[in-house]
Amino acid sequence: MRTIGLIGGMSWESTRAYYEHLNKGVQQRLGGLHSARVIISSVDFAPIASMQAEGRWQEAGDVLVSAATSLERGGAAVVALATNTMHKVAAIVTEAIRIPFLHIADPLVMRLAEAGKSRPLLLATKFTMEDQFLIHRLASQGITAMVPPQHGRAVLHRIIYDELCKGIVTDASRIRELIDDGAAAGADCVILGCTELGMLIGPSNADLPVYDTTAIHAAALVEFSLGDRDNRQ
Repeated sequence: MRTIGLIGGMSWESTRAYYEHLNKGVQQRLGGLHSARVIISSVDFAPIASMQAEGRWQEAGDVLVSAATSLERGGAAVVALATNTMHKVAAIVTEAIRIPFLHIADPLVMRLAEAGKSRPLLLATKFTMEDQFLIHRLASQGITAMVPPQHGRAVLHRIIYDELCKGIVTDASRIRELIDDGAAAGADCVILGCTELGMLIGPSNADLPVYDTTAIHAAALVEFSLGDRDNRQ
């Protein structure tokens, strides 16, 4: 079993979900008392969130590079960011380490392709929805993502930062409305493109197929750890 290096804390709510997914995935595969070999470098999210809001992405990337290199020195065989938004600086992290970096979008693309989905509705922070770094990566594989209109993007961003990142889980109807509107506009599925959104939305309360990047990313990391995936992304 190879050791997973996880950069977390953005927010710690979703990092907790990653840890659960990783350990359950290993236990399901190996049985008994097996659990994941994982090293977590958990950053303080408040300074990172300020850097995001102020457009200081290089500075935020430098924080993650420090975390990634410490994981590499600590014996990790792969590094992953437990966040969608900070994949805006994924290239900076990838270039700073010698071990593989598993991008959150790559296993997502595989799942969408396997299911024949090509027109997903992307729900995420405003940075992920508007800066299009994830959208462009999907487009390179023939997947055309759509996002909610501006007002919907603003509502969703507030829910993520003001509620979910603080562990506040309330009525999911506001997000279901966005999903219904997306379906009416031609979406064939929903991408939960923020690692906290699985706290609020899942297959049981959405009328479109749901692809949770947290669960999909964690499953790919389990595959890598157990020897089924060894490609540098």
